[in-house]
Amino acid sequence: MNFNDLSLFLQLLETRNFSKTAMQSHMSPSTLSRQIQRMEEELGGVLFLRDNRQVQLTELGEQFAQFAKRSRADWQNFQSQLRSNSAELSGELKLFCSVTAAYSHLPQVLKNFRLRYPKVEIQLTTGDAASAIQLVQSQQADLALAGKPLNLPNAVVFHPIDQVSLSLIAPRVACPATQLLQQDPVNWQEMPFILPVEGPVRQRIDQWFRRKKIKHPKIYATVSGHEGIVPMVALGCGLALLPDVVIKNSPMNTQISSLTFDTPVAPFELGVCVQKKSLELPLIRAFWQCLPD
Repeated sequence: MNFNDLSLFLQLLETRNFSKTAMQSHMSPSTLSRQIQRMEEELGGVLFLRDNRQVQLTELGEQFAQFAKRSRADWQNFQSQLRSNSAELSGELKLFCSVTAAYSHLPQVLKNFRLRYPKVEIQLTTGDAASAIQLVQSQQADLALAGKPLNLPNAVVFHPIDQVSLSLIAPRVACPATQLLQQDPVNWQEMPFILPVEGPVRQRIDQWFRRKKIKHPKIYATVSGHEGIVPMVALGCGLALLPDVVIKNSPMNTQISSLTFDTPVAPFELGVCVQKKSLELPLIRAFWQCLPD
């Protein structure tokens, strides 16, 4: 059964006349009669009692009439809402992500929303991915692309869009780090590391240090963001654990090497985060509903 069936039924309900309804629907009375019979067979009962003078609803017909009216009203309201949203939804959305995510993941995230709500202006800010959730919490950003932390704040909702793997990278140029890597076994306590200040990548390398029993790692530098770490590794400053998507998109990726893990490092989820209470706002709710699965 479909909306056309419901429309025919409701039209016949209004006219109580097969010939008149058939003419209004541009079909023959016999075709209309067959349509109603098919509906009755599907429902397992008679909808109308009819003679030469009038058409009356049966008890099943009365019940089905209520259902049909509700369904038509719901469908009309839904269509009206779609037209209203598409035509009128406008304003500004403050969106935050890292430089890498701006071209690796953001275009796909924005695709459906841009098509459906062309009047909405996106205020995009880029920076350290580790600060994304904090910016959402402080309302400096409405939504942000972020790596899911080990402990997500209760006031924040997270929609995953990808799994991000990580690699341990080393310089190719001759330097203290490459000399240490040639030792067997490697003296990890003396190995210089370049670390992100915070975020899920920092959490995973701290876990890796514990698994490798590196109690006091030698930290060459801590850096905000991931993009600036790749050139530091390429210049021979030390080793780093970074998302593969950052490494792949770095202009200096030909000057570093990926090392084989003897201690696995779990990937992290990349997604869009927002404050729960913000989902009540029409603009943010519309963006959330357009996110890819």
